[in-house]
Amino acid sequence: MVVPVVGGYGYVWFRGLIAILCLAPYVVYRHLNGRVDRDLVVGGLTAGVAFTTGLLLQGIGTALTSASNSAFITGLNVLFVHVYVAIRARKYTIYLLLSLALSVAGLCIMANPTSGASIGDLLVLAGSLAWAAQIVIVSKYSYADPLVFVFYEFFPSVALALPWYVEGGVLPDANALIYLLYLGVICSNVAFALQVIGQRYVLPSTAATVFLLEPPFASLFAYMILGETLSLNQLIGGSLIIAGLYLAIRGEEFLRKNQGIAMT
Repeated sequence: MVVPVVGGYGYVWFRGLIAILCLAPYVVYRHLNGRVDRDLVVGGLTAGVAFTTGLLLQGIGTALTSASNSAFITGLNVLFVHVYVAIRARKYTIYLLLSLALSVAGLCIMANPTSGASIGDLLVLAGSLAWAAQIVIVSKYSYADPLVFVFYEFFPSVALALPWYVEGGVLPDANALIYLLYLGVICSNVAFALQVIGQRYVLPSTAATVFLLEPPFASLFAYMILGETLSLNQLIGGSLIIAGLYLAIRGEEFLRKNQGIAMT
């Protein structure tokens, strides 16, 4: 709908530009009232660099590997986040370990990656690490005003206007612009602000597991709206991911109750 018209770089930077422009009046108001501190700006920009880097590496890597490999490797950001939580908490519960195992197994069943490694796989893996960093950074700054944070989080994506221009700089048509408005407002500002708010109350490991629900929900909506058939792999894989999320929540409850672990 959008990428075939404006290209991958155009998709990212137009989406980011729309997100920024929509939030600009509110952020200016907050600045004029002295309610935006330097740490919030730095946090948003840092998360934005991680997010944009992940998008860029995934886009380049996917072109050099299979779609199934890309989907599976991208989801491995949950592994990196779990490692962070284990190191920070100094202890790791059986709940979180089982959650990780079930989630990755479910993702593998749904994505059905092919064997063998390529430079594309490594690039997507690096992008997965960048997205794991974004989840961790958001947890650190989840106390902040979510709209101001998201405003600065999308600033780095505008830098992709340069490679978009070098590739030919095709502008979106009216149809693509409608989709970009939806992506910029709903899928960017609203979704990312909800991420900031939500991560005030859950560990990064739980947040990362929640993001793995994207493939099951995509399959479900494709079944409900587009009439596509749900395969056995999708049903089994999605069920395992949901079970992994349940165990992640149980593990988080255990850590908070017995060890006093903070959300960040």
